[in-house]
Amino acid sequence: MKKILNSLSEDEYVLILETKKRQLAELDEDDLIALHTRVRQARNKYTKNYRRAGSVKVGEKKARGAGKAANVRNAGKAEVFEGALSRVSRRLATVSRQSARDLKEERLQRARNGAPSFSDIDTSKGKVPTSGKARVDETRNSPGRKKFEASSIAAGARRQAKKDKRR
Repeated sequence: MKKILNSLSEDEYVLILETKKRQLAELDEDDLIALHTRVRQARNKYTKNYRRAGSVKVGEKKARGAGKAANVRNAGKAEVFEGALSRVSRRLATVSRQSARDLKEERLQRARNGAPSFSDIDTSKGKVPTSGKARVDETRNSPGRKKFEASSIAAGARRQAKKDKRR
């Protein structure tokens, strides 16, 4: 593992260091999402390189086992980034759950504060003071509805004509 970490470029090594527990503890949800994206992209890059190089080597060496042995470095890098991605994913899940709990609690608190008490309820006889707006089906006049109804009528007329023709 140490050998693979030493073979990483400086940017990749810094990215791996950012996924350590102490560094993850300092990040908020948005920063974790950004880090998760960067680590996932690096993992995908090395996984893709491993698969592509492996398929070429299998063609050259005529054996999957021999092709795998020649492609260890890419596999190791993909594994390192997979581990880093899992650390970031776990931390992101924890922070997201906490954030969701906080938002839910805040929403419930607002609802509790804004809820009317029973003494505020009007004690009228239960009648609505206004007559309200007359409800009219507006969908009847839409072009789509007219086309649908015309199509349905035409289909019925065709069925009836077919029946009449048989008699």
